[in-house]
Amino acid sequence: MSPPDQAGAGARSAPSMLDLVRLSPRLLFPPGGEALYRQIAVLTAMQPGLEVLAVGCGRAVTLEYFAREYGVQASGIEPDGALVESAVDRIRAAELGDRVQVQQAPADQLPYRDEIFDVVVGELEMTATADAADAVRELVRVTRPGGSVVLVQLVWLAPVEAPRRRLLGDHLGVRPRMLVEWRRLLLDAGVEDLHIEDWTDPDTAFRPNDVKPFPDFAELFSLSEKIGILRRAWRRWGWTGVRTVLTREREIHQLLTRDRVLGLDLIKGTKAAASDPGPASPSHERAEAQALVPEANLDAGDPRSVEAAPPTPPDDEPTSGEVADVPDDDRGDTRGLPLFSPEAT
Repeated sequence: MSPPDQAGAGARSAPSMLDLVRLSPRLLFPPGGEALYRQIAVLTAMQPGLEVLAVGCGRAVTLEYFAREYGVQASGIEPDGALVESAVDRIRAAELGDRVQVQQAPADQLPYRDEIFDVVVGELEMTATADAADAVRELVRVTRPGGSVVLVQLVWLAPVEAPRRRLLGDHLGVRPRMLVEWRRLLLDAGVEDLHIEDWTDPDTAFRPNDVKPFPDFAELFSLSEKIGILRRAWRRWGWTGVRTVLTREREIHQLLTRDRVLGLDLIKGTKAAASDPGPASPSHERAEAQALVPEANLDAGDPRSVEAAPPTPPDDEPTSGEVADVPDDDRGDTRGLPLFSPEAT
């Protein structure tokens, strides 16, 4: 075998789960699968003629879905140039070039003028390379007044000490935040009428029982696919990097399953008109939170509470991985990208 190609390894010494999924030969919906993105379309009343933007769109699986199923004009932003090239080739082959456009840009510096999109979606990968606060401000800036701003993001369900938070963030390739932090970022940016859905809860009525928001890596990929993914990862990070991502699986599995510290939330709001009043008062926000998140105990001991402990400062963001030798044979897998590891033995 030839030695690993370290030129594309980036600053990190080991791949994240997001990196590994991007090296998959199959196209995958983000966590939540097609059912979650169908719910986004329903909540935002997608229909032909609307302008829709997805930030952190990867290989444009969700953009293709919105364009095919709802007839919208779909635009996508992805900071990884290799993913952009893959997405453009796919869209051209699918003869959707007149309805779907994808370009390379950072999530916190969108190349659009103010107030031109009817619906803007901040996908999970939005925080892979950008600060969440800056990215949210950009999402709101390019949304028309009265338009919809949607976040599909990972949420801490319980306090996690900084070292384990960094470990999990590095493993996933994105940076989760507390729900109260995501709400505050949206409210401060001028988004109102927040609607929140917890897609981690198996009893959630709008999530099909057979859809897992975090499918196991072992369940989703065949043995030959996993070998191919790890071989591509070896070319970029070497055996040390591949061994690192495999050996930390046990602790990651404990955090995600036994400790249940991570959830997946859909947060949808409306950009306020310029003449609308400013942010709501704290008392109003608490009443709103009780209405929006009825399953949470909004007291000082609940991490979802508006009055919970102050949010921790964000960690340094990891850089995005590249894609190499990845064929685009399938339209997509509706089960969603894997974030849980298999049961530890």
